[in-house]
Amino acid sequence: MITYAIRLKKREEVAEGTMAFHFERPAGFQFKAGQYFLLTLIDPAETDAEGNDRTFSIASAPFESDLIVATRMRDSAFKRVLKTIPIGTEVNMEGPYGSFVLHNDASRPAVLLAGGIGITPVRSMILQAAREKLPQRIYLFYSNRRPEDAAFLEELQKMENENPHYRFISTMTDMEKSYQPWPGETGYNHREMIAKFIEDFSAPIYYVVGPPGMVGSMRSVLARAGVSNEKIRAEEFAGY
Repeated sequence: MITYAIRLKKREEVAEGTMAFHFERPAGFQFKAGQYFLLTLIDPAETDAEGNDRTFSIASAPFESDLIVATRMRDSAFKRVLKTIPIGTEVNMEGPYGSFVLHNDASRPAVLLAGGIGITPVRSMILQAAREKLPQRIYLFYSNRRPEDAAFLEELQKMENENPHYRFISTMTDMEKSYQPWPGETGYNHREMIAKFIEDFSAPIYYVVGPPGMVGSMRSVLARAGVSNEKIRAEEFAGY
């Protein structure tokens, strides 16, 4: 696998405690929506036992000019460095890796069950599907504690205007701690909520991505609904 030296172009807060980092895209670098890469800091000002590299899902779509990643800003040496290095600093990138990509059978809907920062590969999938005018039905169920915690929320809502085959369902689990109004769903994603939009649980392919507890819970929900393991694709974001 080729290692690329790429430069940080900008960073921005995309939710409370969550930052997106934009890197230059190497000439000729190709990837599929849903894949990830390995990012390595070069001679960082500080380090710790967790090391100088991390894997990141690519939040940008393949047609976009930048490579974008987003992460919760936990207090680790890696993230402190990433937050403070000057714009233009070089880092190393290796990839792409992974097979967490949309299936090709347009007759089967895709049901994306994303929690928290697990939304990063899903953003890439949703934008690319709209760009390519994919004919398959796509349902995104996006769960967060509060609207303030939901990265890319407004953008993902607006994508319904770009893709007539896409439906966005967002739910908040801890609105008591929010200072924003929320007109959408509340509570955890569960069988009854999914059933509001999916009549036949056996028809779609399911993509589950988020914290380990959320992924395990959704696997159990789907299993109880009669969905076989062959129709479930999952990625866990443990956080670091």
